[in-house]
Amino acid sequence: MEMADGGGSVGARLNLLKLCVGAETISDLEVWQRSRAAERRSRGELACPVHTTRMWPRRQDELLAGGSLYWVIKGVIRVRQRIVALEEVFSSEGVRHCSIILDPNLIRVEGRACRPFQGWRYLTVGDAPIDIPQGPTGADALPDDLEAALSALGVRPAGVVSRAAQP
Repeated sequence: MEMADGGGSVGARLNLLKLCVGAETISDLEVWQRSRAAERRSRGELACPVHTTRMWPRRQDELLAGGSLYWVIKGVIRVRQRIVALEEVFSSEGVRHCSIILDPNLIRVEGRACRPFQGWRYLTVGDAPIDIPQGPTGADALPDDLEAALSALGVRPAGVVSRAAQP
């Protein structure tokens, strides 16, 4: 297993961009990841969110230097998760895959439209959307679609974290 160095000095940091197929909202992604983590825990496996992909990232050192996986939900980049590790796994047919081990914390980002694509894409730090500060949750939070619409109009919540201040 290749482990992240916690954002240290191993080269430049790089991110991944991935479509979140089947999720309508950030809450859908969170619920799905929690249920899968519970299944893994019941089997005695690692209970962190894991996304398995067929391709192994060639730029793994940059990803493990503090990179995140940015999720595209309903055509908008909405949330990110820090990449903790990359793990080699094999399918039942013996084909090599890459499991991306993620931090369970979902960090909302300023929504940005994104066209559909297959697989995943690299996303540079300079091109990544900025984080939105932690705001109200539950009944006090804005609905996901309203939050995305406001972001598309260029209206951001007060106190948005600048790109320079992001981890």
